[in-house]
Parts: sequence; C-alpha cells; structure tokens
Amino acid sequence: MIELILQNLSWFWLIIAVVLTLIEVVTLGLTTIWFALGALVMIFLSFTPIPFAVQVLIWLLISSALLYFTRPYAVKKLKVGKEKTNAESLIGKKALVVKTITKFEKGEIKLNGLIWGAKPDQDEELEKDSECEVIRIEGATAVVKKV
Repeated sequence: MIELILQNLSWFWLIIAVVLTLIEVVTLGLTTIWFALGALVMIFLSFTPIPFAVQVLIWLLISSALLYFTRPYAVKKLKVGKEKTNAESLIGKKALVVKTITKFEKGEIKLNGLIWGAKPDQDEELEKDSECEVIRIEGATAVVKKV
C-alpha cells in the first residue's frame, strides 16, 4: 500500500487536497483550505524526484506560510466570525442625554433617532442635553459615561 502511494504521489496529494477542501466546506474556519492549496501545489512538485518526506516538509511549510500570511486578510475581507448585532453596533457611539441620568435613577438618551433607557457606568450624573458615550447594552438599557 505504501509503495503504491509512493509511486502515485500526485494522486496522494490530490486526495489530500479534496479531503481538506471538504473539511473546510463543513467547518468554514478558513484553516484547512490553506493546507488544501498547499496540497494542490504539491501535485505539481510530486512529478519531480523529491523524496516523499521532503515533499511533506515542503507541503507543511507552504501551507503554514499561506495560513500565517493570508488567513488574517481573508478573514477580514470575508468577515468570517462574529457579526455585530444591532445592539452591539451601538457600543462606542455618542448619544444625547434627553432625561437626566443619576446614580439612583435611570434616565434616557437619544441614539440613532431612538430613545433608550440609560444608566451611568459609574456613580456619575449626566445632565439633560449633555453628550455621552455608550459603553455596553444590558437588556434594553444603555450603560453610558460622560464624554
């Protein structure tokens, strides 16, 4: 079996590329695709008289380089991973205080044209018509701080 593989290395690398591509399709992690691309390169290199062990090393080097240098760019471009929800997209935005916010009483802010219940991040008072910044969202309440 091993002799058969060593005599047909191009088929071996093709099978590796297909299997890794199928794993990537199932997981969508943008990890195994780089090793599949490395295996595709190895199909062509398998026609040279390079020993199998060296081919495996070359494959690992090519695939690791692809993973390290191109995955961050691909993740950023394809926006893979966590996508902000509506509430999460409000964090860091500036808002207008429309009802005074105190340590003991919730107030209200106007953010993107909507009125939100708000409470202070720390023991601070935010006066009406002042500007604040959204720190986080807790349920339907915005936690804010002075700007």
